[in-house]
Amino acid sequence: MAVSTTGAARADLVADTALALLAERGMRGLTHRAVDEGAGLPPGSTSNLARTRQALLELAVRRLADREARVLALEEMPDPRGGLDSLADGLALATHRALTRHRELTLARYELALEATRRPELRAYFDATGARFRDQLTTLVTAMGSTTPARHVLSLVAWADGLMFSCVAGSFSAEPPSLEEVRAGLRELLDGMFGD
Repeated sequence: MAVSTTGAARADLVADTALALLAERGMRGLTHRAVDEGAGLPPGSTSNLARTRQALLELAVRRLADREARVLALEEMPDPRGGLDSLADGLALATHRALTRHRELTLARYELALEATRRPELRAYFDATGARFRDQLTTLVTAMGSTTPARHVLSLVAWADGLMFSCVAGSFSAEPPSLEEVRAGLRELLDGMFGD
């Protein structure tokens, strides 16, 4: 049964279906035809919206950034005046959401990140759309008193990405850590950065 959508709603439907296919089938399972079928759209609809594979991937990356911004809830990030406890709480909640309730979105992000290593034009697009969280984190750690914010942001992102990969696609995927465990790990990392 065909779905009736127009404009932005159709673009979101196509992009959401592409992300679901990436999580379920990997990069090889992402085709224009599979998106049409998965979205319940008439054949050729995805091609009309995103004629090339690169255009389809860019559409997926843009939608991924929008959806991850809601998952990570950048507007909910703590006020730096709340101190390390507040920062650990906010970052732990964002990380835990990504590795549990939004596992499929995280899987799609890893598929796109790996594809970006093979497509320079996608790499630039992927990095630019993902800068929102990195920039917000830089602002937070700077306000916390970091004298080397770029290094601290890299450490925090590497820690969170490593945890998410291990718990979504790696050897710890059978039993992800609790929110409290994520928070404890983050607090240890933050204590090493900012502790007296």
